[in-house]
Amino acid sequence: MKMSEGVEWALHCCLTLAWLGDDAPVPTTTLAAAFDLPQHYLNKFLQALARAGIVISSAGAKGGFRLAKRPDKITLLEVVTAIEGPEGSFRCTEIRRRGAGATAKAQEFIAPCGIAVAMARADAAWRRELASQTIADLAKVAPPTGEERMRCWFATRVR
Repeated sequence: MKMSEGVEWALHCCLTLAWLGDDAPVPTTTLAAAFDLPQHYLNKFLQALARAGIVISSAGAKGGFRLAKRPDKITLLEVVTAIEGPEGSFRCTEIRRRGAGATAKAQEFIAPCGIAVAMARADAAWRRELASQTIADLAKVAPPTGEERMRCWFATRVR
């Protein structure tokens, strides 16, 4: 399975906002600079997180983004879904009914395709795993120097 780079960007931004932990919004320009990312492109992902209720966006000179809820209440699945959408990772197009299968009797296709069933099971397991982990969990396993580095870096920027 391949996800867009937006998932990585969104997760790092959520982790950074969790580390900063205060109510002061962080501008997109500052978040983008922290990771050397294109501001306009990052903003699209931040807006997707806002639409999903993961971050709150505030406009104005002192505007920016902050987490909408506690880091232990934001699952990795929520972030992935906000960026990638809710669709499953596998899309069965029933090719077994085409070509050589076009002449088969309808009763051959009563049972779901075994491939689609296996892929749905794998997707469900992947989603369960992402749903069981939160931004707070990421913060627990990140090296302490990561949080310290980000806090120092942001402290030198006007927020």
